[in-house]
Amino acid sequence: MNRYDPVAVAATAEAAAAERPAVTVVHDHEDARLVVFRISPGQRVATHTNSSSVFLTVMAGAGYVTGADGEEPVATGHIVAFGPDEPHGMHAGTTELVVAALITPRPRNR
Repeated sequence: MNRYDPVAVAATAEAAAAERPAVTVVHDHEDARLVVFRISPGQRVATHTNSSSVFLTVMAGAGYVTGADGEEPVATGHIVAFGPDEPHGMHAGTTELVVAALITPRPRNR
């Protein structure tokens, strides 16, 4: 068993550049990958697709998730599910947004 505190993990994550969200892989297994994002106001994860299902859980804060049907507001506790090849992206609102993303099957294992 592995136990994670995604908000604590997000707090220590480092961004590749100041204008980009902080991202860290929390768990990586052949069946699934768990990634945590810490997104500050003005930052975004651009809309993209992949061949896996993606489940986003908002762990803290509020912001917006973009999908094939447009943009929807999200806040702490919300879960958003995307099917394979479905476009998805996210950005913070006026406060920091912490999101845990479960990607399954693990990218490149399909």
